[in-house]
Amino acid sequence: MAMHQMATSMRMSAKLRVTGIILLLLALGGLILLLAQPHLDPARISVLGLVGGAWIAFGCAAWLLRKVTLRLAVGLILTGGIALQVIALCGPPRDSSDSYRYIWDGRVQAAGIDPYLYAPADAGVAKLRNDFLWPKYGVCVKHPGKSAINPADTLVPGCTRMNRPKVPTVYPPVAEAYFFTVQLAAPADDSSTPIQAAAAAFAVLVTVMLLIGLRRLGKDPRLAALWAWCPTVILEAGQNAHVDVVAVALTLGALLALARARTEGRTALGGALLGLAIATKVTPVLVLPAVLRRGWLLICASAAAAIGLVYAPHVLAVGRKIIGFFPGYLNQEGYSTGNGFSVIGLFVHGKAATGVAVVILGLIALAIFKYGDPDQPWRGGVLMTSAALVVCTPHFPWYAILLVMLVALDGRPEWLAIAAGGFFSEYGRLHLAGITFHNPRLVGYAAGAAIACACALVRYWLTREEARTPAPVVEVSPAAILAAPDGQTATETATVEAPTLDAATVEAAAERVIEPTAVFVNPVSVTIGADGSPAFMSEDPARSG
Repeated sequence: MAMHQMATSMRMSAKLRVTGIILLLLALGGLILLLAQPHLDPARISVLGLVGGAWIAFGCAAWLLRKVTLRLAVGLILTGGIALQVIALCGPPRDSSDSYRYIWDGRVQAAGIDPYLYAPADAGVAKLRNDFLWPKYGVCVKHPGKSAINPADTLVPGCTRMNRPKVPTVYPPVAEAYFFTVQLAAPADDSSTPIQAAAAAFAVLVTVMLLIGLRRLGKDPRLAALWAWCPTVILEAGQNAHVDVVAVALTLGALLALARARTEGRTALGGALLGLAIATKVTPVLVLPAVLRRGWLLICASAAAAIGLVYAPHVLAVGRKIIGFFPGYLNQEGYSTGNGFSVIGLFVHGKAATGVAVVILGLIALAIFKYGDPDQPWRGGVLMTSAALVVCTPHFPWYAILLVMLVALDGRPEWLAIAAGGFFSEYGRLHLAGITFHNPRLVGYAAGAAIACACALVRYWLTREEARTPAPVVEVSPAAILAAPDGQTATETATVEAPTLDAATVEAAAERVIEPTAVFVNPVSVTIGADGSPAFMSEDPARSG
């Protein structure tokens, strides 16, 4: 009777848990919808309030998922992840104009022009302008002038949805191939939906890869929810369509290949995938120190070969213009001058800050390379990526999307606090609860790092205490063993409470030594009598021979 009541209670608990997860995902979807369609919000809740609510709903849902049966959990992860991406597609990009540059670069390539050859405002590509990308508002080029990359060419005045229309593209070749593919599959002449849908599809692909990969690694597939339901992934993939999600998919493929690589072929494959990821967005280079112990020479050679292969056609077509706007980007974000490091800037200023940042990240990379576990490269990747975000304090929260995937592989969700803190970086000045924050980037990343490090220390302490606690001793009587049904042990049919052991008892047990005893058996001869019955006779070896 008691067992029946317990089983009924557990079924009720499971139903309540699943109901709670569904309600939390509905709340998360509603908050994402308000972010995608602000006019649906009658209360005019602030963006930061909506994002904060989304993170709370996500965290609670992921926590409840821990004890849901695996089959049901996989269904919830997939269904919830797809639904949330679809909701994010309901509105155009809100926090970034990068997707419009993606569409433009795809149009330029579809016209047979190398994307590194012209800036969007150059006269050489003026014929490709349309009303969607070049409306009468946005970032405007007001006067004709010389092109930044083609002195012989001129700038054509006009307004565009794109950022930086006077400079060439900053995106590497694999990203450009992705833009071209999306343009061919669904030309975006009047909508950003195709490029958003493509990013959402890659986010779902990463979810599937995590579900399969975690199971093959012997880890809990429920950890995939840390990616599939994460607000950073939903907003920066389906909503803002950032190409970073493509780089994450390639990085995940590389890590899954390298974590269990036992042959040169598999190691070379992992290195090549990592090279393609770096040629999509440079951020995956942060996982390189964590994988090099698998075979640094082969991994570097295969990654370099993959990068060289995708860059070669553009180098042949445009030469040095392949560098694009990358140096200008580093300068614009303050990394060249040293003004872009908010945390380091508290102590060091100017170019010295850049030197300090390089030294810090270099030492961390060296430590990961020397002491990291090549069977778990995501662990070093989490540390390296977290350090880079906190040191560099980028203005863009989507740079943390790589960290989210690494955390899902690693299983330590506390590091997601840094990704959550990244949403503060979009504000130049922030008023919160009557307090004015003049440097929200510093607050967001520093607070996220503090939370992550504090939780990591607590986890380390608990793990250490658990390792030092002796395992309980369970004594089962012979009667209980005999009474157990067939196919079961006594511990499966009855709950046995282990006695509490003090330190003296444990030490005494450790000192006991069982001395082996030699047993000598006298030879035995067997004879068969006339009636067929055997007769046994023991011989004394002292008397024989």
